[in-house]
Amino acid sequence: MRKESTFLILLCCLLFIQNNTTAQSRKEVKKGNNLYAEQKYEEAQKAYEAAIKEEPDQFRARYNSGNAQYRLQQFEKTRKTLETAKKKTKENVQLANSDYNIGNTYLSEKKWAEAIESYKAALRNNPNDEAAKYNLVYAKKMLKKEQNENKNKDKKNQKNQNQKNQDQKEQEKKEQQDQNKSPQNQEQKKNQEEQKRPQPQPSKLSKKQADQLLNALQNEEKKIQDRKNKAQAIPRQNDKDW
Repeated sequence: MRKESTFLILLCCLLFIQNNTTAQSRKEVKKGNNLYAEQKYEEAQKAYEAAIKEEPDQFRARYNSGNAQYRLQQFEKTRKTLETAKKKTKENVQLANSDYNIGNTYLSEKKWAEAIESYKAALRNNPNDEAAKYNLVYAKKMLKKEQNENKNKDKKNQKNQNQKNQDQKEQEKKEQQDQNKSPQNQEQKKNQEEQKRPQPQPSKLSKKQADQLLNALQNEEKKIQDRKNKAQAIPRQNDKDW
């Protein structure tokens, strides 16, 4: 936020030119300013709210109320109060100061992109605001840093996920190999191989044909045996002349 000394000087100057403010409203704003200077922000906030009730269209009371809310770290309330205050004025400096302080709330919450837009808005109404320029550069730097960190984080997460997938595949492969080596699977594999072997086919001959074939084989075998016996009974010729 703006330094309190500068803030109070600007406030007093505005009070003198705002002739349409009521005496009670001025009294509450002054009370709020004194409490603000003493860092009694909650009490200051109540005084500013009282001034707003007396004069709802007054910019200064709402602006000061937003500053007190900022000191209480009520950042969402601060933004709402200052956005309302902007609707009560057309002065560039007042608009710039409001956007600057809105940017500070975003900066406090590390919402860099939102802070950047607020500081840009402040500089459009007050191009010579050095504090807004500095904070704008800082917010841009922090946003870029955050984006790089997120990018590196995404790469790391992707790498970890790829490794996790690879480990899972290896584990599944190992489990499959172990499963194939189990006795049950070995027996199953053996049965499957036996089933693939050619199996003897049942005979298609009738009983009569089978008997005839058997008799023919027996007769043939008997003939062969008889020829064998006859061959053994023939004496060998002695060709030598003694």
